Amino acid sequence: MQKKLTINYTNDLHSYFENWSKIVGYLKENKQKLKDAGETCWLIDIGDHVDRSRPIAEAFRGKANISLMNEAGYDFATIGNNEGITLDYEDLYHLYDEAEFRVAVANLHSKKEEDPDWMEPSWVVETASGVKVGMIGLTAPFPDFYNLIGWDVQDPMEILEQRIHTLRDSCDVLILLSHLGLYADRDIAAAFDEIDVIIGGHTHHLLQESEYVNQCLITTAGKQGFYFGEVEITWDTELGCLTDKQARVIPVADLKEDEAAREHVAAYEENAAKAMQQSAAVLSSPLPVSPYEDSRAMDLLTDYMRRWTKADFAFLNAGVLLESFPAGNVSYMDIHRICPHPINPATVQLTGSVLEEIVTAALQPDFVTFPLKGFGFRGEVIGKMVYSGLTFDIAGTAEKPQAINLKIAGESLDRKKVYSAAMADTFTFGNLLPGIKQAEGKKYFMPEMLRDLLLGALREIEK
Repeated sequence: MQKKLTINYTNDLHSYFENWSKIVGYLKENKQKLKDAGETCWLIDIGDHVDRSRPIAEAFRGKANISLMNEAGYDFATIGNNEGITLDYEDLYHLYDEAEFRVAVANLHSKKEEDPDWMEPSWVVETASGVKVGMIGLTAPFPDFYNLIGWDVQDPMEILEQRIHTLRDSCDVLILLSHLGLYADRDIAAAFDEIDVIIGGHTHHLLQESEYVNQCLITTAGKQGFYFGEVEITWDTELGCLTDKQARVIPVADLKEDEAAREHVAAYEENAAKAMQQSAAVLSSPLPVSPYEDSRAMDLLTDYMRRWTKADFAFLNAGVLLESFPAGNVSYMDIHRICPHPINPATVQLTGSVLEEIVTAALQPDFVTFPLKGFGFRGEVIGKMVYSGLTFDIAGTAEKPQAINLKIAGESLDRKKVYSAAMADTFTFGNLLPGIKQAEGKKYFMPEMLRDLLLGALREIEK
């Protein structure tokens, strides 16, 4: 006899609740329909449901997200880096205290105390027809960040090596809940024959059709809830084996809304707005900003970051401020809206020669206008680089400018000397500015985000 297990999943919602009521409408209806037919349907989230760039997550530190997932009827989840490293230790430790679903994350542990009660590495659960399904959860490892806030994150491959064989022996079907990204998922599928299905997230890939690597099904459904996923697994009870597994993604645009979910989101939005409308600072005059120009607001923020981190100099891209500041009261909501990014300050040790290359690279028109996505950035373009403690002249052409006559604190740049540079942590990842990624001596400041420094800068000019 053929028995089916259906799994509906979301990944990388990033607190983008514009599509939430439609997602919930389908999830609830499908789960109930299959339950009435005697079949099993589970709802799973693959992490980054929380994103503090959105007011609901910021005001309630992710607790509202968990409440909405409870209401939707989720059964299982793993965590993403937005839950893991944008919340402070206590907020993450207690994030899932009220969760009505189980949370698997096998490669994360507290460095300070016992792991929270909600944190499990894996489990085996049975479907309505008695099929034993093992699940293990893994989250993206960012040890430099996790260590700073009191957590120990381990290498996913090492954890799988330690746990996968025992888990496989105790179940019929093995599923990995992976917030590691598509490329890592492919590597894992190739390395571990034991895994039947990988439900993934983190890199925001959208797989319209099932992908198979080493006979392992891999699926992931983009970001922000424009799509969600559905996995269907068929088990033959007479043969005692898995006979089919398929996945698809479902667009939400034409789905019906769940009225209760819509009302719950609206209520949280209203309460978040109330909580964040308190005055944070008062400005005697407006502070206009533009991603392509110098501005007093960016000068204030960059200078404050240099002094706060005790760096030799600092730089920030003007695209981090999304709107101008009007005169008068500035609320916490204003600051969050204008600087929403879950980005932390960082310092990096750079030689003068590398610094010269970086400043010239940041002058290039295609860098200034680059529509950056990811790395914590929630703006439109990188924008013009603004400096504190560093000056230079510009030579070359408009199409290919070059930084010359660089000076740090008024003294000519020594190309062999090592300087401490403060910046947004964004530039320590990827290859936006390779000289930074390759540099040693990186230091991250947590849990403070750029908007916390922005608040400090605005309060300074109040006095």
